[in-house]
Amino acid sequence: MKAIVISAHGGPEVLTVDELPDPVPVDGEVLIRVKAFGLNHAEAYMRSGAWGQVAAVPGIECAGLVEADPSGALPVGTKVVAILGGMGRTRNGSYAELVTVPATNVVAVNSPLPWAALAAVPEVYATAYSALYGNLALKVGETLLVRGATSSLGQAAVNLAVHHGATVLATTRNPEHAPLLKELGASDVLIDDGRLAAEVAHRGVAVDALLDIVGNTVLRDSLGTVGPRGRVCQVGFLGGFAPVVDFDPLADLPSGVQLSFFGSAFVLGTPAFPLADVPLDEIYAQVEAGALRARPTRIFRFDEIVEAHRVMEAGQALGKMVVVLD
Repeated sequence: MKAIVISAHGGPEVLTVDELPDPVPVDGEVLIRVKAFGLNHAEAYMRSGAWGQVAAVPGIECAGLVEADPSGALPVGTKVVAILGGMGRTRNGSYAELVTVPATNVVAVNSPLPWAALAAVPEVYATAYSALYGNLALKVGETLLVRGATSSLGQAAVNLAVHHGATVLATTRNPEHAPLLKELGASDVLIDDGRLAAEVAHRGVAVDALLDIVGNTVLRDSLGTVGPRGRVCQVGFLGGFAPVVDFDPLADLPSGVQLSFFGSAFVLGTPAFPLADVPLDEIYAQVEAGALRARPTRIFRFDEIVEAHRVMEAGQALGKMVVVLD
C-alpha cells in the first residue's frame, strides 16, 4: 500500500510517500480502506518530534470502507469513520491507503455526504462534543467563551454550542477572522491578546463556561475570565506545550471555579469515553441540512501532504482541511 511516513523529525518536508506492506487486522481490530482523512495539529506535533517517538505513519482519523473485520460485526464495504485509538501515536495511522484501527474506535455511518465532508467531522466534533457536554455540562441559555475559535476544533465547538442554544463568545488573535466567527453564530468576537479576563470584566459579561484550546500559556487568564462558579475545560495547546510555571491552586484557581482537561487522543474509544456517547450520525445529518457548517475549507490530494502541512502550520487553514485518496 501507499503510505505517508515521517522520514525524520522536522518540518513538513520530512513527510514522504512510501510503499509499505498491507496491514493485517487481528482480533479486536478493523481494517479500513481509507477514502479521506482530516488534518490535525496533533499530526504536526508528531511529525516535528514534540510528542517524542511515535509511529512511522501519522494520522489520527479517517473515513473509508471496511476491508476486513475478524469479528464479523462490520461487513466488508461498510462505510465507517475511525478516530484515534493510538493511530499515529502507538500504531501506524490514517495517512495511508489502508489502516488497522481498534474496533472500539470505528463507527459505522449512514450519511450520504462525500468522503471529504465525512472526514472533516470525526475528531474535532467528537472532541468538542465530549468537552462541551461532558466536562463543561453546557446548558441551553448559558454563555460559553471559546478561546482559539478559528481553529477547526474551535469552529466545531462554536457550531455545536450555538446549535445547542448557548450564547457564544469567540476569540481570535486576528481581527480579520472575526467575520468568519460571526457567520458561525458567535454573538461577539474578542481579539485575544492574552488578557481576556480584563476585557470580559470591562464588558460586564458573565461567562458560565470556557473552552480553552490555546492552553497553558493563557490558563491563568482563562481561569480569571469565568464567573465565580464558572467552568474551564482545556482541550488544546495551540500556544505551545510548556507547562504553567509555579501554578499554585491557592493563588491561581479562583474559589468555586472548576478546571478540567479533556485529552481526546488518549481517552476517546475507551470504556470511560465510548464513541457511542457521541451522536455522529445526528451531527452528520445536521451538516447535510446546513445546520452545522462543517464542510472542509480545503481539500488536498495524497501527494500534496507537504503543502497541506505547510498551510496548517502557517495558520492559513481557517477550518478543517482534508486529504482525499480517490
